[in-house]
Amino acid sequence: MKQYEKKLDANGRPYLETNLSGLVLTRLPLLNKGTSFTLEERREFGLMGLLPTHVSPLDEQIERSYANFRSFRSDLEKHVFLRALQDRSEVLFYALLNRHIEEMMPIIYTPTVAQAVEQFSRIYRYPRGLVVNPENIGEIDSLLANTPFPDVQLIVATDNEGILGIGDQGFGGLAICIGKLSLYTAAAGIDPAVTLPVELDVGTNRKELLDDPLYLGVKRPRMEGKEYDDFIHAFVTGLKKRFPNVLVQWEDFSKQKAFDVLDRYRDVLPSLNDDVQGTGAVVLAGLLAATRRSQTTLGQQVYVVHGAGAGGVGVARQIVRGMEREGMSTQQARERIYLIDSKGLILKDRKGLEPYKLEFAHEPSRVAGWRIQGAIPSLLETAREAKVTVLLGLSGQRGAFGEDVVKAVAANTPYPVVFALSNPTANSEAVPADIYRWTQGKALVATGSPFEDVEWDGAPHPVGQGNNAFIFPGLGLGVLLTKAKRVTDGMLTAASLALADYTDGARLAQGALYPRMDRLRAASRQVAMAVIRQAVKEEVATRKPPEDLEGLLESEMWRPEFLPLRRAPGQ
Repeated sequence: MKQYEKKLDANGRPYLETNLSGLVLTRLPLLNKGTSFTLEERREFGLMGLLPTHVSPLDEQIERSYANFRSFRSDLEKHVFLRALQDRSEVLFYALLNRHIEEMMPIIYTPTVAQAVEQFSRIYRYPRGLVVNPENIGEIDSLLANTPFPDVQLIVATDNEGILGIGDQGFGGLAICIGKLSLYTAAAGIDPAVTLPVELDVGTNRKELLDDPLYLGVKRPRMEGKEYDDFIHAFVTGLKKRFPNVLVQWEDFSKQKAFDVLDRYRDVLPSLNDDVQGTGAVVLAGLLAATRRSQTTLGQQVYVVHGAGAGGVGVARQIVRGMEREGMSTQQARERIYLIDSKGLILKDRKGLEPYKLEFAHEPSRVAGWRIQGAIPSLLETAREAKVTVLLGLSGQRGAFGEDVVKAVAANTPYPVVFALSNPTANSEAVPADIYRWTQGKALVATGSPFEDVEWDGAPHPVGQGNNAFIFPGLGLGVLLTKAKRVTDGMLTAASLALADYTDGARLAQGALYPRMDRLRAASRQVAMAVIRQAVKEEVATRKPPEDLEGLLESEMWRPEFLPLRRAPGQ
């Protein structure tokens, strides 16, 4: 039975119809208005005497909630408060978030979400999402039937192994899924009633979690090999049966699994791996903005990608597509990208090289004439000998971009590009103020976590945040509105181009390569429109959109507002 249904009255105004009443009605986050229930609604739905006398408009509730938010001292306390607010009233949560997005974005997502992940078993309050584990995977049909809403269109699912820059966090990865879906709604107006966070609890290899009596996940080593593959396959099979067109975002899978799962199922269900594809798209957008600032092209640059995990390879792939748009061949583009992992530059003669790194491995002959001390070129040696102009950090290694490395890149170009993208903030490869100082203010800088503006040469330089939230919400909205059969590489590139174009010239002139975070919703609209057009162009859209895409988005994007309640007929 549906808990509620959205309808239109005779004048075309929306309202919600439900058969719930009393305290039960106030316990459903998408229906609970708190002190905003009108007197008529209180009488109709058995709420008289259960609420404070004063009927508050939404703005009053926002004001009260914001005062409570500001009263907490630590970011983790603020995170817990916002999550509790979301579990009480979704409309109030999103109305508050939209009004203070720049301030609250770092609280609900990076960098504070890393603390929430680590402390998840201790701050857990309220069930949200679906938990699939080795004990219940055989009942996947029943599990999916238990989801609170019947029309799930978007899922963010994690196996928790590659969380941000902090690795295997077991059950705590569910906090990432909740946070990502919050951004889908806040940024792109995707109705929270059609979203579902999913915890694929396949174990953990982190001993302190297995030994923790309060740990909420299954206490066993991580599934691997055939057992893991069979688990994921059973999950996808169940999804396909219950929600045949659902968009699945595979979140924080580690290294080879990230690529294997995406490749295996992207034609079964519309699929996206944000760590691979979203990261690549948002970095490409920043690099396109940088070329506007320096009046160069992507193909004129030489790149180091420091960090060869899923994100690093995803970035390298998207840069290749960007250079291909400029007319370069795939091989020519790959030759301008140097991928570095913990062992140094990736060369083809390395023993035990992971398959997903192979496409960006260089022939040993490429470095034959380099001045290096060991057998494998280091980051500094690669920056110097390859004449690198763009330094991209996805390593999770704090301080990896030291003064010597940054100055080596600055020696090769008048506009050195340095992206320190690792999250959370403590893992950033460099601090923007240092990068400006080491390059005499010449560098074009972006980070993964938020940083304050840098004062240089008497002027403020805002630091653009290369946050995937500028890509995946709009991408998801475009996929849902077209009911696309597949998330294509072309759709991701279209998203990058739209975001790069949206970064205004005045902000770019100050050095910022991404929009302000308070422009997130507007940026997402531009990304969604580009994705819709590309889906139609590539013939993967199964729903033809109208010519007026602005009008489509205006009518389809969910807004946090309290709608009138009416009792369902016959109740």
